[in-house]
This record gives sequence, structure tokens and C-alpha cells, in this order.
Amino acid sequence: TLFYKGGKAHQIHHVLFAPSLSAVERINRELAAFGSLDIDGRPTFRMEAWRLAEVVLGLEPRAVIVPAHAWTPWFSIFGSTSGFDTVEECFEHRAKDIFALETGLSSDPAMNRRLSRLDRYALLSNSDSHSALRIGREANVFDCERSYDGIVSAIRSKDPARFLYTLEFFPEEGKYHYDGHRQCKIRWSPAETTQHGFRCSACGRRVTVGVMHRIEALADRPEGTPPPRAIPFKRMVPLEEIV
Repeated sequence: TLFYKGGKAHQIHHVLFAPSLSAVERINRELAAFGSLDIDGRPTFRMEAWRLAEVVLGLEPRAVIVPAHAWTPWFSIFGSTSGFDTVEECFEHRAKDIFALETGLSSDPAMNRRLSRLDRYALLSNSDSHSALRIGREANVFDCERSYDGIVSAIRSKDPARFLYTLEFFPEEGKYHYDGHRQCKIRWSPAETTQHGFRCSACGRRVTVGVMHRIEALADRPEGTPPPRAIPFKRMVPLEEIV
């Protein structure tokens, strides 16, 4: 979705889950009035995040809306370039309908759990459907009824007996984990970025502020203090990376 608030442009990706193909078709028909369904495999709509929730859930109450790769600088709910500091700022009166967040490659559950305000959300780890070789690089592991409602219930309840754990890529390997400029080959920790006044030492422009920096700025917990009943996670290295 693309929308403006307080004079700032916000571009936020979402993952939508629906219980049937007929529900998907109904949602697509309605959303087509707000933009294009055919751009780069990433449909683009000019509508506020809260309006997306109203349209989708109004058509299909069993649907699920998940902010995608929540921390990446671009196109995410907490991103440094066009995001917000809280779910409530983004979704306003429909924030109550959001119960899960996608961590993305450049963050993991431990990083997200440094924000106590995120304790109520289930943290999902999904792989990139735009890249066939990447499918399965991150995943959610369940032991529940093999149905749409069974999986959604396990996520919504954060039941560790049914939502067992997530598989995580090492966030340090994500291209947005630290700050920097890819073309200038600059990659800095938050402390290094601050020391340089957020300016690239090669080109002088402002560096792209990454995931680790945003989490450091918003965290209210030190590292290594997971909340009670947090869903566990396991790190893995894809076979392709090992080869």
C-alpha cells in the first residue's frame, strides 16, 4: 500500500492470507479499484493500511493481514525510510486486527523481542516467493490441524504446542541488517553510522538506516531477555550457501 500521512509517504508491504480461492478472487476484485494487481508480482494500492484491513476483513472475516518484513528500510511498517514506530500509528483504529508480524531476513525473533510493545504479536518467518531458490530458507513449523483455520488459530494463540518454532536465516546475512550504501560498499554498525553523522564517507549522502539501527532506537529491553511464552526459533544455513 502507498499512502501519505503528515506530509510523509508511506509504502508498506503486507502478506495476506485467505481461506479459499473464491475469497482471494473477491478480495482481488475489490482491491483492483485502488491500484494495479499486475506490477512486478507485488500489487500496488493507494490506500491507508487501516483501509486495507477494512476492505479485506469486510469481504472475508477469516482473512489475515501480516505486515511483511517489518523492519527493512523500504516498504515496511517499521522501516527507516517510510515506516512508523508502532502498529497503532500505522493501522490506527484497525490495529486490533493485526496479531502477527513477519520478521524478514535482516531480523530474527530475538531482535524483535527487544520491544515489549511487540509481545502480543506472533512472529512469522517466511521465505521469498519471488525467488524460487530461496523458498524454504525461512519457515514456520507447526504441529496442528492441517487446515487454514487450524494454522491461523495456532498463530493467533501463539500456542507453543501447535506453533513449534520458526526457522531463521542468520540476520547478519540480510542485506538490510546494518546501515550503509551498497554502491559505495559502505556497511556500518549503528555506532559507526552515528560517528559519521549518518553521512556516507564515500559519496556524502545520507546512508540507508538498516534494521539493527531501528531496533536499537526503539528497543526497551537489552539483548537476551525474551518475554514469557515466546515461540522458539532455530537458525539454519541453506545448503546453497554451504556449497
